[in-house]
Parts: sequence; structure tokens; C-alpha cells
Amino acid sequence: MIGSENSTPTWIENTTNSVKSYFRGVRSEWGKISWPERRQVVAETVFVIAIVFIFTVAVYLMDIIFKGILGLIK
Repeated sequence: MIGSENSTPTWIENTTNSVKSYFRGVRSEWGKISWPERRQVVAETVFVIAIVFIFTVAVYLMDIIFKGILGLIK
């Protein structure tokens, strides 16, 4: 195999071309993203925090109630 010392194996070239193609596609799709407005993000964040707080309190109250009920059984 004379002259093959300097040539890059085809699997490396194929892999490199595939990676380049992938990132070109990512760059192209990145521009198509419609980002939400700041006001919407803040409102949804507050909503999520409120829901988490409500569920936390609900689980805590259920824990107290079940402890009381199980305490009566003993």
C-alpha cells in the first residue's frame, strides 16, 4: 500500500462529515425556535412554584392526618 500512509481512513472522513452535517442542521433549526416572552416565562414560573407549594402543603397535611389516624389504632 504505497502512498496510503498519508491518506485518512474513509470511516474517519465519513464520521467527520456526518458530525459537520449534524451541526449544520442544528444551526439551521436553532433559528426556527420561537422563544417565549419574558412575561410568559415569569408567569409560568410563578404558577409552577405555587402548584409545588400547594402540593407540598397537601402532602404535609395528609401526613399529619394519617399519623393521627394510625396513632388511634395503637
